[in-house]
Amino acid sequence: MSVTFTTTLTQAEGMQATGLPIPDSAVEALGGGRAPAVVVSIPGFSYRGRIATRNGSFIMGFSAANREATGLKAGDVVEATLELDTAPRSMEIPDDLAAALRSAGVLEVFTALSYSRQRAHIDPINEAKTDETRLRRVEKAVASLQQP
Repeated sequence: MSVTFTTTLTQAEGMQATGLPIPDSAVEALGGGRAPAVVVSIPGFSYRGRIATRNGSFIMGFSAANREATGLKAGDVVEATLELDTAPRSMEIPDDLAAALRSAGVLEVFTALSYSRQRAHIDPINEAKTDETRLRRVEKAVASLQQP
């Protein structure tokens, strides 16, 4: 099931935080509860996320990376389509991290982590600008899983 609606990209007062307000009727029509995982599609762009509640209203975060990719900014009116996201969430483990985890005997510990916890380790590694920073972040991730 999918739901399409028109909304205005909003920005929190005094902050960079930006989101897509979602009508109550759209959340109800999806039938996935009050905070379902969804795929948001706007013309030419899609992303995965979870509907949140802020100040009694439903909203989907719209990150700086999403704004850059789409060219959208606060105040822009967009047509959005929501679809329940039932696909399993998984992260691809970078080869260097997988090798380090395997060597330390904690690869199974890592793969048992939730998607968000895996992402918290993998994203900084993938975003490292230098090899030294990447190595340091891999070592930090491994060390955090070795601690009791």
